[in-house]
Amino acid sequence: MTRKQLSILSIPVIVGALGFFVDVYDLLLFSIVRKPSLESFHLSPDQVLSQGEWIISLQMFGLMIGGFFWGVMGDKKGRLSVLFGSIVLYSLATIANGMAQNVFQYIVTRFIAGLGLAGELGASITLVCEMLPKEKRGIASSVIASVGVMGAITAFIVYKIFNDWRICYYIGGVMGLLLLFLRMGVFESSMYSELEGAEIQKGNICMLFNNKSRFFRYMKGVAIGLPVWFVIGILITFSDKFGKELGIHEVIEPGKAIMYQYVALCFGDLSAGILSNIIKSRKKTLFIFFGILAFFMVMYFTMQNGTAERMYWLCAGLGFGSGISVLYITMSAEQFGTNLRATTAISIPNVVRGFLPLIILIFKGIRTLTGNYINGGWITGAIFLLLAIAAAVYTKETYGREMNYIEE
Repeated sequence: MTRKQLSILSIPVIVGALGFFVDVYDLLLFSIVRKPSLESFHLSPDQVLSQGEWIISLQMFGLMIGGFFWGVMGDKKGRLSVLFGSIVLYSLATIANGMAQNVFQYIVTRFIAGLGLAGELGASITLVCEMLPKEKRGIASSVIASVGVMGAITAFIVYKIFNDWRICYYIGGVMGLLLLFLRMGVFESSMYSELEGAEIQKGNICMLFNNKSRFFRYMKGVAIGLPVWFVIGILITFSDKFGKELGIHEVIEPGKAIMYQYVALCFGDLSAGILSNIIKSRKKTLFIFFGILAFFMVMYFTMQNGTAERMYWLCAGLGFGSGISVLYITMSAEQFGTNLRATTAISIPNVVRGFLPLIILIFKGIRTLTGNYINGGWITGAIFLLLAIAAAVYTKETYGREMNYIEE
């Protein structure tokens, strides 16, 4: 089947979507079960908060390391090597996570799971972008992302049904292993296969640093994605704490906030992909969604004596505005040659995730400096949103770009 014949609902897209579904289920499960799982180890409320920040930071650090490892692997050994290897690692680590008997074991298994989770989305989008015609790749990437984010909703529902964090981890691991059978029907990208035997550098990470243009292309891709993980890692994950600080007397469930956010993110990702195709511009779509994100961030921080329900709906608004997540990953694949495409498309979203510990550190520093939790939040958010907008301004348009070329 030729590239022109492949549809947005072809096997690579469907399998990529299901793979990202399991990926997001696992990735966000900790945020959903953070409090009950850590409380089961008899930690105090302060320890639950501090250990929770520590574990999610190490998980994201694992994602950053894994992003580079799987990215290089994807360019050196092929896109499929990543799809198979990463899912085996994070599936087994997730099952082991359910067996953790203390905080140390919990930290180790979350870190290893992070290493495995790093390869899924970038490899799927790289494969799809190389296999589908340029008119379809933006929408296909949106389909993958939209189906994938439903994994967070499923994680919340599974926890509500079983009310046992260990069972939730077991289910995630088993889903991942089952997905391996579907992967057997996916073929390697012909664009990548054409490089077999060619005397060129593939997956050479030094190429990102030995050329000024490539380096800044890469860093701008990272900067564009940072607001997404500020929203997920700070505003949503710790929505219960923000709720108290904003004068909400009802209990805010972080798991429920995540569900609202990811339902809306599903529609945001799909809308961003479709809109970028309609207006034929990734950049203009980015700016539109930055505006949506800024609006809901202002609404979030200026809410006073609101209700839990209003908080959840604001989280949904933040989720819709975070629809740039699929755009910046697709742009990461479109901006680099075939011999470096997996390295960049896989590592960029994971470097963004890996920046979460730094975002948390900056947030802590600003809230300590200002003596106010809310001020710490909005100032941190403004910093990363403005940085992303500046990066987008200086990023070249990638819609419709031909991808069959190499980086010299």
